[in-house]
Amino acid sequence: MYEHSAPASWRIALPHSAAAVPVARALVRTALADIEHAADSDTAELLTAELVANAVEHTSGDDPIELVVELRSGGCQVEVHDPDPCPPGSLTRPDPAGPPDPWQEHGRGLLLIRTLSSSCGHRPTESGKAVWFTLPALPRPRPA
Repeated sequence: MYEHSAPASWRIALPHSAAAVPVARALVRTALADIEHAADSDTAELLTAELVANAVEHTSGDDPIELVVELRSGGCQVEVHDPDPCPPGSLTRPDPAGPPDPWQEHGRGLLLIRTLSSSCGHRPTESGKAVWFTLPALPRPRPA
């Protein structure tokens, strides 16, 4: 393992289909695997899967979705770019309808991202929007 000081990033185009979700999870897992004190990879995988699944479900067309993973000294940032310029509903603010029904199968992705990330948001891009989250680096273990 090595410790990183300068940001490193990965960018990959994913198919506009459900097959993009496991590919995105694997990329995030691989990106974080060899970095000492990287962000929690389980949380990063979960939140990445939510962003990619939302991009596939809520955008139309066959244009690819782009995944960007940036490793930073303080953790990581993951972005998902899609062709729809409309901002995601309740990413940066609670859903006005209230919490999701506990028996409902959908509607928790943005809540998970808001709750588990250290920050999240969205921004317009030339071809649509980018939705992102950041996770802090894991604390260094105390010397024995």
